[in-house]
Amino acid sequence: MAAIKHRRTALERVEKFLSDTYFTDCNLRGRWATCWFKVELSIPPAWAGREVHFVWESDGEGMVWRDAQPVQGLTKEGEKTSYILTRSLKESEPHSLTLYVELACNGLFGAGQGSMIAPPDPDRRVTLSKAELVVFNRDVYELLMDLEILLDMAQLLGEENQRSFQALYTANQMVNVCDVTDPSTFPAAHDLAAAIFSQRNGESQHTIHAMGHCHIDSAWLWPYEETIRKCARSWVTVVHLMEHNPELTFACSQAQQFQWVQSCYPGLYARIQDLVAKGQFIPVGGTWVEMDGNLPSGESMVRQFLQGQRFFQEQFGRICSEFWLPDTFGYSAQLPQLMRGSGIQRFLTQKLSWNLVNSFPVSSAAFSPGDALGVLESMLKTVKNNKDKGRVNHSAFLFGFGDGGGGPTQKMLDRMKRMRDTDGLPRVQISTPDQLFSVLEKESSQLCTWVGELFLELHNGTYTTQARIKKGNRECERILHDVEVLSSLAVAQDTAFQYPASQLQQLWRLLLLNQFHDVLPGSCIQLVVEDALQYYTGEQGVGAAPAWWGWGGSSPGSLVLNTLSWERTEVIATPGPDGAETLGMSDLAVALVSEPSAPTVWVCDTCFWPFPKEDGSITMENGVIAVCLDAMGHLTSLQLLDSGRESVPDGCCANQFALFDDVPLYWDAWDVMDYHLETRKPVTTLLKPLEITLAGGLRGSVSFSLQVGKSSTLTQEIILDAMCPYLRFLTQVEWKEAHKFLKVEFPVQVRSTNATYEIQFGHLQRPTHWNTSWDWARFEVWAHKWLDLSEHGFGVALLNDCKYGASAHRNVLSLSLLRAPKSPDATADIGHHQFTYAVMPHRGSFQEAGVIQQAYNLNFPLHVVPASRAQCPAWSAFSVSSPAIVLETVKQAGAGVEEGRAVVVRLYEALGSTVTAWLQTPLPVKEAMLCDLLERPLAQGRLPLEQQGLRLSFTPFRVLSVLLVWSH
Repeated sequence: MAAIKHRRTALERVEKFLSDTYFTDCNLRGRWATCWFKVELSIPPAWAGREVHFVWESDGEGMVWRDAQPVQGLTKEGEKTSYILTRSLKESEPHSLTLYVELACNGLFGAGQGSMIAPPDPDRRVTLSKAELVVFNRDVYELLMDLEILLDMAQLLGEENQRSFQALYTANQMVNVCDVTDPSTFPAAHDLAAAIFSQRNGESQHTIHAMGHCHIDSAWLWPYEETIRKCARSWVTVVHLMEHNPELTFACSQAQQFQWVQSCYPGLYARIQDLVAKGQFIPVGGTWVEMDGNLPSGESMVRQFLQGQRFFQEQFGRICSEFWLPDTFGYSAQLPQLMRGSGIQRFLTQKLSWNLVNSFPVSSAAFSPGDALGVLESMLKTVKNNKDKGRVNHSAFLFGFGDGGGGPTQKMLDRMKRMRDTDGLPRVQISTPDQLFSVLEKESSQLCTWVGELFLELHNGTYTTQARIKKGNRECERILHDVEVLSSLAVAQDTAFQYPASQLQQLWRLLLLNQFHDVLPGSCIQLVVEDALQYYTGEQGVGAAPAWWGWGGSSPGSLVLNTLSWERTEVIATPGPDGAETLGMSDLAVALVSEPSAPTVWVCDTCFWPFPKEDGSITMENGVIAVCLDAMGHLTSLQLLDSGRESVPDGCCANQFALFDDVPLYWDAWDVMDYHLETRKPVTTLLKPLEITLAGGLRGSVSFSLQVGKSSTLTQEIILDAMCPYLRFLTQVEWKEAHKFLKVEFPVQVRSTNATYEIQFGHLQRPTHWNTSWDWARFEVWAHKWLDLSEHGFGVALLNDCKYGASAHRNVLSLSLLRAPKSPDATADIGHHQFTYAVMPHRGSFQEAGVIQQAYNLNFPLHVVPASRAQCPAWSAFSVSSPAIVLETVKQAGAGVEEGRAVVVRLYEALGSTVTAWLQTPLPVKEAMLCDLLERPLAQGRLPLEQQGLRLSFTPFRVLSVLLVWSH
């Protein structure tokens, strides 16, 4: 298909196709450890009174240890290559000492070769190039700082600026005065510079709030274990810098990283706690990690804030007031509500400046990372790029080397001291996030408001890359949901049952860690993928949680458990003694099903049979929908039986697989470019034609196999259950491609200018056309469990159990299935995959048709678990009177809330309506009140216990948390 051209991407695409460096596997050109050094030093007595440094230069990250404690990080890329032994050697100081240097076999950006995002090279060697004792000449250093800033002013302020010439001629005069062989000339040269720097600004000058920072990815081009060392190297360097610069402030996010340092470096952590108390080392963000802003579920995002804020409260006596997410690949429209519910009113990011197509139109508080030689340049860019000129006169400036680079340097601080209030330059002050946001809030009446999602026009391949991680995330979100529901109900029914609070906290923290913005999106190396999958499926991982319930044993009866808040009528399968599955129907919320010789408790009067035809096609129907599939598994007809409405347009077929070339400009695992749409190739090679695999009754199914690309295979079982409103596609792929993108397409007989996509605790609409650059920049978007295209009276929805990438262009719904990038993980997605998606035609709107509930049903299957033969009536723990309300979570309240005798029930309005609903439960509730997402009771939040239950009022997509206290 034709795609709208974007000149920059087209140019770079051709350049990369010719490159002998990038993507050489598909164009025309086509280890982690540390070692230790023991360093014995002897300072010459002749150096008395001199400043002495230990210099260490290597292309691996290092850390100096002294007296069994870390004291200084060493990172060449972070301009930290020396450790100050003494600022003025005294006779009483030891002249001989022993240091230890821990050297990592990786640089600041991992261990790849040739490209920053290259996979780790097992043959890469780390070289130690220098280890010396030196005398540091501070007078020369101060002159260098003066001259470098003056030269920057001369070059950056421009020839039309008078201060540019003043700086240039002052620097020239300093060169005239300074005799490098005569140190006595240095003070006169320094005085010339001081005269320039002491000329003050006017009152209207823009103010930059400078804060030290060191953004450290919790995993990326290095594994989790290396991040722990990166944190220690950087933070000990900051602590050491603060000892001699008490004005320095340092903003630091991610509770997980604090917890790592607390566990592995307790001495350093104690020093950090003291600096937090003094207001210098400032915890920010309020989340467990800097998570992806698109893919985690709504409840996962709540837990990011809950676990993060609780940690900061417990460790430092305060929660964070600002949400700090500078490097995530887009921001959900639900984040503002979740922030407010977690005690946060402020938000900082810079990632939208990465937009490939459209420049984001507002700044309010600009973010600009600065390096040692570019502090002034970065500050000037911060002011120049501020899109709120005339509205606000304050900007943020975060300075420091990230990802293990050690954060701020002494050079940065010395430069800023000279530029604090110098005529012609922005006024700069060492500040804090609170000071910055406080002044912005005073000017908030002048600021613009952005409504809806903050969509990043880049990195939209991350909705699909590393499919196993995404599947593990969705499955583990479901597992924790179910275990919490069942554990909470067990406590309510049996006071002897111990709620597994500590185990659940640990498992939630593993899941939240894997939602870091380079792990869940898949933009990480193979070692990180292996760690993440182990956290999902290992013996100590989230996937082991159901074993706590003893599921999987044998018993003469079965208990059917439904962890959702509405009644369900579904076909369920139980394994027989010979391993064969027995099918039956359940239409109960929670039921005990005894199993005599035949499963007669399951009754269904709606049966169906697959009918083969001479052309190899097969039809199926179940009283709700009728389908016709050709020999290749294409859906040639999909009808709603009660209306006779056809979903598939004439001459088209749905369930069409398509393969695309997928070679981005640079960020391989991150990006899919618009031009990939021009390379569409339908999958047409049939390995095994459509055949009947289950001939009907309660379930009918057919299967087929295709060859995909040069060496991959796809096998699919298409399943139709009795009374089910959707057709299910159980898909298995052996994926062996390189730089290819696999999608499945559903052209539908629906016309609408907008499609609807599920997001956290709600949904939003995006255009199906490319009228403007803002529209076509969203050629690939994200969704959670469903997307829908509807016109008045009719629509078609696509459901899925573990996919996130999607698109809807004109009348074609597409689900993105698999990618095959080669950097930074050369093995990304290669191997076996299993996933399920479904198509659901419906009358009326998706709200009226229950699409949301059906998508939940697909993702939260009924549990059939062994139970005794004793008969038990159907029993429902919770119900909600309105179909607009989804009961999302039932969990035990945190420590300090009625000490285990209370649960939190979280609900949200899902349809986009204003509604009053009743929450009903037979459980022994003594007291009920509204609480925030940190489980703190709200003022005037007490709820009366009425005969109909608890009366709750919702506005569109509002999330409510209710605290229920048991009477026993």
